[in-house]
Amino acid sequence: MRTLFIAFFAITLLNCPQKNYAQESTDKKWWKEAVVYQIYPRSFKDANGDGVGDLQGIISKLDYIKSLGVNVIWLNPIYSSPNDDNGYDVSDYRNIMKEFGTMDDFNALLKGMHQRGIKLVMDLVVNHSSDEHEWFKQSRSSRTSPYRDYYHWWNADKGKPNPRYSLFDVNHDAWRYDSLTNAYYLHYFSRKQPDLNWENPKLRSEIYDMMKYWCEKGIDGFRLDAFQFAAKDTTFPKFPDGYEKNFSLYYAVGPHLHDYLQEMNKEVLSKYDVMSVAEGAGNSYKDAHDMVDADRNELNMAYAFEGVDIPSNPKGYSVIHFKEVFSRWDSVFATKGWLSIFLANHDQARMVSRFGNDSPQFRELSSKMLTTFIMTMRGTPYYYNGDELGMTNIRFDKIEDYRDMSTLNEYKHQQNIGGDMQKFMDGIKYACRDNGRTPLQWDATKNAGFTSGTPWIKVNPNYKTINVAAEEKDQNSCLNYFRKVVALRNQHKVLVYGKYTLLDKKNPNVYAYTREGEGKKMLIVLNFTANTAQTDIGIAIKNSKLLAANYADGAASVNNSSNIVLRPYEALIYELND
Repeated sequence: MRTLFIAFFAITLLNCPQKNYAQESTDKKWWKEAVVYQIYPRSFKDANGDGVGDLQGIISKLDYIKSLGVNVIWLNPIYSSPNDDNGYDVSDYRNIMKEFGTMDDFNALLKGMHQRGIKLVMDLVVNHSSDEHEWFKQSRSSRTSPYRDYYHWWNADKGKPNPRYSLFDVNHDAWRYDSLTNAYYLHYFSRKQPDLNWENPKLRSEIYDMMKYWCEKGIDGFRLDAFQFAAKDTTFPKFPDGYEKNFSLYYAVGPHLHDYLQEMNKEVLSKYDVMSVAEGAGNSYKDAHDMVDADRNELNMAYAFEGVDIPSNPKGYSVIHFKEVFSRWDSVFATKGWLSIFLANHDQARMVSRFGNDSPQFRELSSKMLTTFIMTMRGTPYYYNGDELGMTNIRFDKIEDYRDMSTLNEYKHQQNIGGDMQKFMDGIKYACRDNGRTPLQWDATKNAGFTSGTPWIKVNPNYKTINVAAEEKDQNSCLNYFRKVVALRNQHKVLVYGKYTLLDKKNPNVYAYTREGEGKKMLIVLNFTANTAQTDIGIAIKNSKLLAANYADGAASVNNSSNIVLRPYEALIYELND
């Protein structure tokens, strides 16, 4: 869950026993060694021809997923929903959206995954529900309804409450007037996504029971959507003018959030061997550590979203800044806690179009380079479906082609305020979430082999050359390179637990670092630019073993014992000798 321009994302894992912090970063856990593959079900594979991806479609591709070498799937919401925000508005937490299939389909999917050694993490939306959920229907029916306090209501008798900013509303007003009871309800996102009141213990009990329901089915974890916003100051005090420009400072990590996390851990997560992923790590390193310190019994793995927000416009970004951000977050969690690494998800445009270069000349090389980065940094890698192919932004020209609710509402908002519509359209071509949600490109047949019907959103026209079938046949494809680097990570645990050290810090083009531990030392050298670049890493590499290179002819030239000349977007992984 995010806006078009602002997002705050943290990956976390719960159910961690108290431990010696000095050893925490090297303690071996399955979730540290996992490679997580995110599936956006609506766009993955359609089995029944209605134009929408479904559970049977995923089942039909489980062998493909297994072939990637990944061992955890994060699945976006599949619960019953009217689809105001593509499933992030849940109307029934214990049922499956009809477009996606049935509970029998889900059971078959889970069984098929487990048979292949793949774990399942489900998305869980509990900051808010749909306004079509039975809880909300009852809540708005009467001021005396037993469900009234499941949501945040402000009686209009007292006048309108202090302003709150809505990320997805056309007018960005988070208070929606409801004439039935002459009151306003709160919605940080769409007006069809009323926020749940976590101060109500009955609500919390209902959510914990629902989580247990899925745990008993055998799932392996949850990703808690927008959860850092769940705790609120229910007196709703006045915020300073302009607060919406940095609303996270006021919305994130509110009163009792840690109490709720500790209670959730005690009531649900500590009772099952599950992984929990929470969106939001607060506003500071202290916020992050307060959620992940082991002795607090809350969370035990954090993700810093700062890195993925670096490329804010098509003009590019500073490689030095990129290195500084990722190195800083690594250092913060060097001895306790744990990081996750990712550059894309369903709320982002395509990775290669933002961080790399999606031109025909450099798309494959830069995609492979970014894959190398994700799979060789310390932390658990999260990889979004389709990026293994080097899929790119679609860049729609007409607003009618977009499907993202937040984009469509912002378009109306810009029209209402007389905004620069050409600037807006140029911006969404680069950043809109729909760029990452076009159907996965399976082959060169009609609709990229995604569906036999009319796809819910248009397929990228480049599917005839960028698709699974074509890349399976090419040993140098993005797909096969992804498999190779994932296999390297699975084979060499130094790439999981090893110490990270940045090299050639001030180089404006090259990102070089070592990973050291497990009796080994690895060197990773990445050229983030479309030009030839040079780096002096200060380490002799002539007699070292080259494990991976994204150019078909192998490594770049080595001018002397530590100087490397890199071709555009070149990526190298060496195993260093003593």
